[in-house]
Amino acid sequence: MNVIKVINDHKETIRVSMTLKEESQRFTKLLFKAFYDCDTDAELALQQLETLFVTIRNKACPEIKNKPCKLWSDFKENIPDLYSSLQKDAEAIYNNDPASKSIEEIYLAYPGFFAISIYRMARVFFKLNLPLIPRLMTEYAHSITGIDIHPGATIGEYFFIDHGTGVVIGETTDIHSNVKVYQGVTLGALTVKKIHQNTKRHPTIEQNVTIYANATILGGQTIIGKNTVIGGNTWLTESVPENSIVTHNHQVEIFSKLKK
Repeated sequence: MNVIKVINDHKETIRVSMTLKEESQRFTKLLFKAFYDCDTDAELALQQLETLFVTIRNKACPEIKNKPCKLWSDFKENIPDLYSSLQKDAEAIYNNDPASKSIEEIYLAYPGFFAISIYRMARVFFKLNLPLIPRLMTEYAHSITGIDIHPGATIGEYFFIDHGTGVVIGETTDIHSNVKVYQGVTLGALTVKKIHQNTKRHPTIEQNVTIYANATILGGQTIIGKNTVIGGNTWLTESVPENSIVTHNHQVEIFSKLKK
């Protein structure tokens, strides 16, 4: 058996570019630094980002290489709104977390802010209908933070993820403004059958909702009404009216070691 031929035949069948993955990560890191790093020259970074944008666009869509398609200007025109939206997310974290001492700390040390930032950047690519790139961007953030946000999700202003490890937000999730989510929360699908890929599979979270650690909310028809609090470890597959408190009841017993 010619091993090289087997490998090359497989590569011809399924064409995967690791360069696309690596350059998408470079683009993501540099864009974040251009926004927030005082040691990064914004003008120079934007020039480098334009070059990277063309590289990853052509890798993701080889059929449109050197043809008018999605341009750097299409992405760049979104930057002012993107930056404004991220400032609101940082403000939400600062105002809601007593442990936060400064906005600078949030930019540097909060995995929730990093994951939200990369999601919002990737969302621009998603809206431009560029394949693979937005997924590679959010998976990069996922690998660093443990927070998995699909770029197809719709997330409103002032979004706050605290701690964040293990948070999963599915593709058709709709999150309104001023929502707070804690570690281990899953906003997922009730069914994962392929035939449902073009339907709304993930829940809607209305404004001012708080979802505490390890809660699981499933289903495209599931709506969590505004001003609701979802307690930790709850499992929901049906809607909850606004102004509700949902708790998971369990019994904890404490016994003395000295008791015979």
